[in-house]
Amino acid sequence: MKKKIFVDGISGTTGLKIHERLSLYSELEMIKIDYEKRRDPQERARCLNEADIVFLCLPDDAAREAVELVNNPKTKIIDASTAFRTDKDWAYGLPELSNEYRVAIKDSLRVSNPGCHATAFALSVYPLIYLKVMPSDYPISCHSITGYSGGGKALIEKYEQNGGDNEYTKAPRPYSLNLTHKHLSEMTMHAGLEEYPIFVPVVCNYYQGLTASVPIHTKLLSKQMNAKAIHELLSEHYQKEKFIKVMPYADDTALFDGGLDITACNNTNNAEVFVFGNDAKGSALIMTRLDNLGKGASGAAIQNMNIMLGWEEDLHL
Repeated sequence: MKKKIFVDGISGTTGLKIHERLSLYSELEMIKIDYEKRRDPQERARCLNEADIVFLCLPDDAAREAVELVNNPKTKIIDASTAFRTDKDWAYGLPELSNEYRVAIKDSLRVSNPGCHATAFALSVYPLIYLKVMPSDYPISCHSITGYSGGGKALIEKYEQNGGDNEYTKAPRPYSLNLTHKHLSEMTMHAGLEEYPIFVPVVCNYYQGLTASVPIHTKLLSKQMNAKAIHELLSEHYQKEKFIKVMPYADDTALFDGGLDITACNNTNNAEVFVFGNDAKGSALIMTRLDNLGKGASGAAIQNMNIMLGWEEDLHL
């Protein structure tokens, strides 16, 4: 019997991408809501409670309202908003962090899909803290560059507006400079940190692709490790993962003219982790790239659905 799926918020950037990926499944039946009734609570409640899996692609408050409409004890929810990412009653949908995360996703009726910046950051940092190489009170910082699609329809329109000079496209634009980005809470909790990192996101004039950079002073680590040892630790941690690849150490062939191609994982559910270092200066740099619309959003949501339904994790991915 086919599993019934409902996407609430299907017209948004993430909703459209999730729907596109779901179209590959012959194992699923999509529940559709009339456009005119998409804000009708009774009609939405009917669709939500009829589904085996619900994807919520809504603003935070609307996502909370949708959850309240679900009274079918068998309906499973994957929420793409930030509303439940630090809620201990919800599983956090980044299974590669540890077996505990993967099991929690498999066994849960409620899964919160991670943010794009938070995904790249947690993949970079979690193994170091989990294995007690980096102290949980390490004064960590992160610089993350992303394409403008991460801002949804409103920001896409601003970057793609026609006519005259477009201020948005003139140069990369650091934002959230009050250091209160909405991903900070989940970055802190799911990396295992005691304090918020200093996080500077930058939006650039290209559509999709994200790279988070985490600099490390190796002398501040709990164990003596240089960059190569950090690379070996990350390689071992992710060696069995299908979507996480730790790239070869000190291999310039993985670079583009000596630099990192931020868009290389676009249109995939992959994340690639790089480690660079300067032993003489006691410094290391972890850079993780992914598609902010893939592993950073819709791809992760589909991966979580596969886990929740007991299917192969990489089915149609």
